[in-house]
Amino acid sequence: MPPRTTRRNLLKFTGAGGLLAVAGSFAQSAEARVRLGSARPFSFDDLREQARALASKPYAAPVISDADLLYSIDFDAIQKIRFRPEDALWKDAPFPVQLFHPHRFAQKPVRIYLVDAGQAREVPFSTDLFEYGDPALARRLAHHRGFAGFRVMDPAPAKTDWLAFQGASYFRSCGPSGQYGMSARGIAIDTAMPQPEEFPDFTAFYLERPVGDSVTLYALLDGPSLSGAYRFVCRRGDPVVTEVHAELFMRRDIGRLGVAPLTSMFWYGENNRQRAVDWRPEIHDSDGLAVWTGAGERLWRVLENPPVVKTSSFVDHNPRGFGLSQRDRNFDHYQDDGAFYNLRPSVWVEPLGDWGGGAVQLVEIPTNDEIHDNIVAYWTPRQPVRAGTSWTFDYRLYWGNDEPFVPPVGRVRDTWKGRPGMAGLSASQVAALPPGIKFVIDFSGGPLAAIEQRYDLDAVVTASRGRIDDRHVLKVVGTDRWRASFDLYTDDASANDPIELRCYVRLGERVLTETWLYQYIAARSC
Repeated sequence: MPPRTTRRNLLKFTGAGGLLAVAGSFAQSAEARVRLGSARPFSFDDLREQARALASKPYAAPVISDADLLYSIDFDAIQKIRFRPEDALWKDAPFPVQLFHPHRFAQKPVRIYLVDAGQAREVPFSTDLFEYGDPALARRLAHHRGFAGFRVMDPAPAKTDWLAFQGASYFRSCGPSGQYGMSARGIAIDTAMPQPEEFPDFTAFYLERPVGDSVTLYALLDGPSLSGAYRFVCRRGDPVVTEVHAELFMRRDIGRLGVAPLTSMFWYGENNRQRAVDWRPEIHDSDGLAVWTGAGERLWRVLENPPVVKTSSFVDHNPRGFGLSQRDRNFDHYQDDGAFYNLRPSVWVEPLGDWGGGAVQLVEIPTNDEIHDNIVAYWTPRQPVRAGTSWTFDYRLYWGNDEPFVPPVGRVRDTWKGRPGMAGLSASQVAALPPGIKFVIDFSGGPLAAIEQRYDLDAVVTASRGRIDDRHVLKVVGTDRWRASFDLYTDDASANDPIELRCYVRLGERVLTETWLYQYIAARSC
């Protein structure tokens, strides 16, 4: 798997895709530079059996031809390789497809096939499909095989893409905003476990001609622990919806199987502003994990940049959905006119069918820069994953500006923390306070929108340890927000142990908001 630093920047730096012009189905146009491979029967059943057969044999790592040469194609060299847009696959279809050139950070060969009327034909790699800044490089790659992936373009004359598959089993969409951010993966294996994480690869893609607002494709997955067959139906809209069908076959036991994994970045936000060494006020692709439990509870877990790797589990049965969200859409909160973090898409996972018992897990990894993807979320089944078993999962991914199923309760908008006690205390008064921290949480929406200022709303707060004091809920004057605040006092002796916090607002017995969750480490107090 490429280094963690390249996961975020891979597509940013790979402005190179080579494309074969195809008229109609398999008929080649006069512009075609190479011939398609021979036709052979194809169906999802065939792909499933191919994956099953792979899993019955020892894993064979892909052979990387021209490895030294590909390693020389670094970020700067990638910029000098350009795909030829006139050679796009289905350039007369609603969404032309372009292919990515291999390079240092995507060396493993990916085979691309076109599917029509139950037949598949391979698109061979050819340097004629690319413009090279270095002609000598093109000559040395004349006999190379395999692409690095592909991207699906917006209709002409636009020159932008909205969907891309590249690197291991990673894929992503820009959503309706046109701004790429976090990624999804085909599967996660042993994330944040004592043994190294495994990154299986999509080794072959089978693409059908885009029709209407959708693109259908199939993928073969292979890795040391499993193989799999995937079908993706991707619809361009607001939000972009990707429907996934995955059938997995286990070569060996897996300690932690991560289904529908999402990968994002959180460096700092308003809740950990002491980490802000950069001039920009906030830097993150996502600011929270949203969970809709099988029992109907709505959770919002604020993301953190912890001092050590942290894994949080939300045990559930048949969850209704979960996702990593970028709720803060205010440009002023980021002031980034290059990365445009305020436009990064949120991604929601909607399980289809019976997923049974298990847990939504959130992994937070320390980072000191925005180039590292340090946030992972996925579903892990409770049932052990054993060699020789097979698993099937169906789900939808929604890439949009908001969660697709907005809860009928108030939602968390912002989280801050600071010193405890009343505002305006003197330095000596603050020093006399026991170790602690103040949390301030803004909620809005749902039934809160119809409630005028009153003073009988209650913040229900629980902590895994420590003492809660000074709880208040008040409407923020001139806004539609209600602000809950409380002080948490802790014991110095266990300052390095995380404290799990929960908070929601109610009126009498009526719950008015989702449940705010936070993992606080007292040693990191601001």
